Amino acid sequence: MEAPLLGDSREIQDLKQIIWIESKKLWFIVGPAIFCRISIYSMNVITQAFAGHLGETELAAISIVNNVITGFTFGLLLGMASALETLCGQAFGAKRYHMLGVYMQRSWIVLFLCCILLLPFYIFASPILKLLGQPQNVAELSGYVALWMIPIHFSFAFQFPLQRFLQCQLKNSVIAWVSLFALIVHLVVSWLFVYGLSLGVVGTAVTLNISWWVLVVGMLLYVVCGGCPLTWTGFSIEAFSGLFEFLKLSVSSGIMLCLENWYYRILILMTGNMKNAEIAVDALSICMAINGWEMMIPLAFFAGAGIRVANELGAGNAKGARFAAIVSVTTSVVIGIFFCLLIIIFHNAIGSIFSSSKPVLDAVNKLTVLLAFTILFNSVQPVLSGMAVGLGWQARVAYINIACYYIVGLPVGFLMEWVFHQGVEGIWAGMIFGGTAFQTLIIAVITVRCDWEKEARNFFFFEETKLLYMYRERLNITQ
Repeated sequence: MEAPLLGDSREIQDLKQIIWIESKKLWFIVGPAIFCRISIYSMNVITQAFAGHLGETELAAISIVNNVITGFTFGLLLGMASALETLCGQAFGAKRYHMLGVYMQRSWIVLFLCCILLLPFYIFASPILKLLGQPQNVAELSGYVALWMIPIHFSFAFQFPLQRFLQCQLKNSVIAWVSLFALIVHLVVSWLFVYGLSLGVVGTAVTLNISWWVLVVGMLLYVVCGGCPLTWTGFSIEAFSGLFEFLKLSVSSGIMLCLENWYYRILILMTGNMKNAEIAVDALSICMAINGWEMMIPLAFFAGAGIRVANELGAGNAKGARFAAIVSVTTSVVIGIFFCLLIIIFHNAIGSIFSSSKPVLDAVNKLTVLLAFTILFNSVQPVLSGMAVGLGWQARVAYINIACYYIVGLPVGFLMEWVFHQGVEGIWAGMIFGGTAFQTLIIAVITVRCDWEKEARNFFFFEETKLLYMYRERLNITQ
């Protein structure tokens, strides 16, 4: 009787050891990624806080430009850059290091051209915002601020690929240190421009430009000055080949992430069209702010899951890729449950962080259960999407997002308010359970049914890369 027990004990110890090793690899990516995302999110919050001391119109202008104009382009470009998590992650796992630099340069080209195409959103921000129903004075000032935010718009084209390039090589501490330095610079420059030089709302916009370009310059200097000798061999003409195939994967990635990012922005717009919606919008905005802070954690797991799965697939390790996906999802879910319980336990207090108005606090209190469920679903869904990125399933997930979010979720939310008159709770519940939960369930099912051995054998590379690999193999055989 003792031998089986001893065997079981050894198996349990081995399993614990394997889980511990994979968790260390995951957190080596996720930990700095959380810090980086919170630092960047904090820079926007700091800017809005400084703008708030200038006046209500200035605060509204900065908030609208950050959340609507820049938020739109940010989501699209961030999603397009996530194509590198597939390509660079698999190339690094396959030890084809020089291709990481080539892929990053292709991403720079594609994202820069995309930035040029998106420029009208900044140039014509005022008429766009007036068309969306914003007050005249707010729309005019927002349009003026948007013009000053064009440099930050172009910084996205370089910063996002650089970040993924470094993450896929597990050089995450570099990103964290550069983010910390950028945050410190942002605090100092914000005080200097707003209070020291009295530059007003333009000063707040300029501080964001400076901080984001500090991120770009910091990471770029590390890369080109010898920090990545295997993966950066200088600028290459090879970056201009295969751009169409790269563009297709980037667009799929951009659409996949954008459809999720815009979903909850539409929720706020739908709530704003309700009768007597001021308190509902205030309460929902508070809940979305809390969700936004917490969302930095699942988004870090999005990156971690994508890179770990891609690394293992690139190395031809199907079991390792599957195990990495399981550990990523499980860890994120445990963290999500913790924050979900925290929201439920302190449901009476969380609103007071942002407001002292009793009607608003009562409205927030009614929404906390939905906030808790949103946080719980968001602890699963982004990680599954990250795993899909590692597998190169961006196009597949984009179609699933369109179906679940916009064909099912939005109509259900619409029906809950304008047919059944359930208010903001009905809109949100309809969109969560009709869209987010449905999407999470579908991706979970296709993940469970995934043939990991097949994916490891046929991991995605561009055609010319495959030909180069075959040529080198033949050359080795003849020698």
